[in-house]
Amino acid sequence: MAKKEKDPLQKFAKRQRENLRVRPENPLTMSEAVVALKKYRAPKFDQTVEVAISLGIDPRHADQAIRGSVAMPKGIGKQKRVVAFCSADQVQAALDAGAIKAGGEDLVAEVERGWMDFDVAVASPDMMRVISKLGRVLGPKGLMPSPKAGTVTKDIPQAVTEYAAGKVEYRNDKGGNIHAPIGKMSFPEGDLLANLEHFVRTIEAARPSAVKGVYIKKIAISGTMTPSVLVQTPSIG
Repeated sequence: MAKKEKDPLQKFAKRQRENLRVRPENPLTMSEAVVALKKYRAPKFDQTVEVAISLGIDPRHADQAIRGSVAMPKGIGKQKRVVAFCSADQVQAALDAGAIKAGGEDLVAEVERGWMDFDVAVASPDMMRVISKLGRVLGPKGLMPSPKAGTVTKDIPQAVTEYAAGKVEYRNDKGGNIHAPIGKMSFPEGDLLANLEHFVRTIEAARPSAVKGVYIKKIAISGTMTPSVLVQTPSIG
């Protein structure tokens, strides 16, 4: 009598098994992928939806690094705590725009003493000399303002408004991959699709001139507790 084969999915929880069994095998269009993702059985909390893009870059070379920031057209469903390092005449405008704290040397001193209850720090260019001493504290946490990330700007109120609403910073990892949140599972399909399309276009536009061959190799979207769904890559490569 033939021995019954063991179900390879048996090691997963019931919800995970059900989702893996209906997971599409082939890449889908962006709109189809969003529909498929929202059909997965979900946990009781509102999951974050994330996009992962594998790029044909060599992360060892600085001229192929990808880093920047983007405001999603439909938001990401999360408010961020923003602080602004700015001159005294900009403090009130930064606070009115949504910063939880704003200031110059006084704010720098507070951070030096250990206060770190914020998600994003923005700074005006003239403040970079003042906050340079915070590099050893903010750098390892990815919180140091940077022109490349769009967190060093003359328009402090605008930066505060965008980041407080969930503006997304992105940068490639050591494997040449980019990860970013594009919303919540509770978002309408159209909103998730708009954010996905906008982010992919942003990464396409950021293609370094030093990159040869296929640039966008693979795209996948997933929820916090779901399998991923492969997305067709843009025809331009």
